[in-house]
Amino acid sequence: MNNKLIGPGKKEISAVAASSLLKGHSRTKLLRLSQLTAAVALASGLIACGSDSNGNGNNGNGGGEGSGGEELVLTEATYLKANNGSENAGTVETITEYDDLQKQFNSGANEGLELDSNGNLIQAADITNSALRFACAISLRGDDADFDVNRDRELSGANTGLLNPKGIAYAGSHGLVLVANFNATQITVFGSAAGGDATPVAVSALSVKPWDLTYVDADDRLFVALTDGTVAVYDDYVANGFVSTPNRIITPVDDDGNILSINSHGIAYDATGDRLVVSDVGDADVATDGAIFVIDNAASADGNTSVARHISGPTTMLGNPVDIVLNGSELRVAEKSNDAILVYADIFSGDSGDVEPDLITSSVKPESLVQVPDTFNLIDASETTDADMVASIIASSNPAEGSATYGQILGFDTSLSAASSTFATGMSIESVSLDNAGDLYATYDSDMGAGVFVAGRGAGVRADGSSDMARDRMITGAATMLVSPKGLDIDSMNGLIFVAENDSVEPGIKIFSACAGGNSSPLMTLGNSGDVSPWDVDYDASTDTAFVALTDGTVAIYENVVSSMNDGTMDVAMQDRTITPTINGEAMQAPTNLHGIDYDPSSDSLVVSDVGDAAIANDGKLYVLPGAAMADGPLDVSVSISGDATMLGNPVDLMFDGTTVYVAEKSNSLILRFDNVFASPGGDISPSASVELPSAESVALKSSQIN
Repeated sequence: MNNKLIGPGKKEISAVAASSLLKGHSRTKLLRLSQLTAAVALASGLIACGSDSNGNGNNGNGGGEGSGGEELVLTEATYLKANNGSENAGTVETITEYDDLQKQFNSGANEGLELDSNGNLIQAADITNSALRFACAISLRGDDADFDVNRDRELSGANTGLLNPKGIAYAGSHGLVLVANFNATQITVFGSAAGGDATPVAVSALSVKPWDLTYVDADDRLFVALTDGTVAVYDDYVANGFVSTPNRIITPVDDDGNILSINSHGIAYDATGDRLVVSDVGDADVATDGAIFVIDNAASADGNTSVARHISGPTTMLGNPVDIVLNGSELRVAEKSNDAILVYADIFSGDSGDVEPDLITSSVKPESLVQVPDTFNLIDASETTDADMVASIIASSNPAEGSATYGQILGFDTSLSAASSTFATGMSIESVSLDNAGDLYATYDSDMGAGVFVAGRGAGVRADGSSDMARDRMITGAATMLVSPKGLDIDSMNGLIFVAENDSVEPGIKIFSACAGGNSSPLMTLGNSGDVSPWDVDYDASTDTAFVALTDGTVAIYENVVSSMNDGTMDVAMQDRTITPTINGEAMQAPTNLHGIDYDPSSDSLVVSDVGDAAIANDGKLYVLPGAAMADGPLDVSVSISGDATMLGNPVDLMFDGTTVYVAEKSNSLILRFDNVFASPGGDISPSASVELPSAESVALKSSQIN
């Protein structure tokens, strides 16, 4: 069986090899290049040299050549690969474990890659300017898709302090992005929800330029690959306030104490074995002096540390190994000067020395690699239908400016006892929701304008905090078309924000990217047949259906929403169906004015609230509408709750957890809880629990599953 590399990005595979690949994801192992073969390859230009790894490194091209041997079976996985050559800089490829191309994304960025817990790509850039780019829902983007200013965002500008950023790491539990800020000679820390010309959350000054870093979230430990060949280690990095002085410096040495490393670049940590793998590019202008080191007991290693394994030499094809990624014991190397992806199937076993890779594939100027997880925790964090998974209730207060709770987003336990957390926004908050990472999203409408405010980890580690534009961002401006936004819903599955725009001139549902920031345009707008102002929206990703509460007392239903958007539809003029709540076939007595809405897919029911006359504090109602997935026209409610005992006056928002309804009752300044609603006899019943909240405006459910 034979597998031959014939040029940059091109592979010739025998029919037998192709068949085995399809059946078992196996690929022929490339035999060792002899020193003579390597010398010939260098002389003929097949192995490029002269790449400048301290800059963009856009010079040089070529590939490698070898002949086949025994079968190689690698762990099935998907990776992203950033390219940084003269012709391919700014592209990110989705590849298989064998470096087979699946699709390409034109990110416009060229350096380190990371993925956040929502499946969004974060990438450093220094092609034309120094920046971080955030590309939303990268796995859902089509082949050859481009970075989109309305779907994605960039963090750049003088305030960022970015100067040729290289490797990055994502500290998920803290909502932080850690950057090896190369020419600034520092670690620069940003909020993962920030955008625009944001200032860093923190800066850790270094004495040596960093190239890459890896963060161990569970231990709050940071390892930084420095270009003097050492590794800086920070224990309790976030907890200790991002101090500049590392706790330890690891210097790789041999058993005789001789220093081995010259110019550390890629770094990866194996938590199971407490081991570091570090790549060294040596002299950036030499294409044969790269190395790989394995360091045991990484969490406690200090000073000169004998390496457990040292791989270098002409057969390794290591020249400028600028980045590495671990998948178990499999190590992938972005070998830039020799234009290849190298794979060592078990980096933790075997002898040191001039060890050939188990797989070499041609790849023009690869710069960075990251593994794509098999699944992301893309739960609908604010709309769980399992009551046992509800950790707490998030609610917003919207009294007059100057009031004690103005601009506050509060957390309560499910028993509705006193508030357990308070996040202060300093603005007039309308509706609030959250994503599966614990970021808060809130609509606002005040003298400063209208829009969507995003608070990084505002429902998580910063729940007892306040707005900080180093951590947060706003979606606002003329292009947003937001004038009087009310209810909103977060679709974590597709990376979208659904906003109910209540404006009487151009009412509708505005759909934004969840990664958007600043003056971004909606990706899609849903209008309705009567140009009726909506108050709230609930999107169900499982059926691709949006349910909208309209202020004329009806529910507008839109089908195939995201699929239509992905097909290019930007404006939908009217709903597919309309539900009018009835009792025994008779329409509800006027005035009727639907506000809160929540769809329960397990029962195919809608729970909606009706504020009636906004000036009356005892005419509010709750309805359950069964069979919503197919309903059209008049629909009898299965449960109707109203009357003086209910305390329902202006129930402006609600959420349903599969059993219990939580209600933001604005006119009576309460958060109400009604248990076992589907089994309720309805009528004038008292709430099961309540808590005071001045001018309560909205409620959301915080799932215990959020990252």
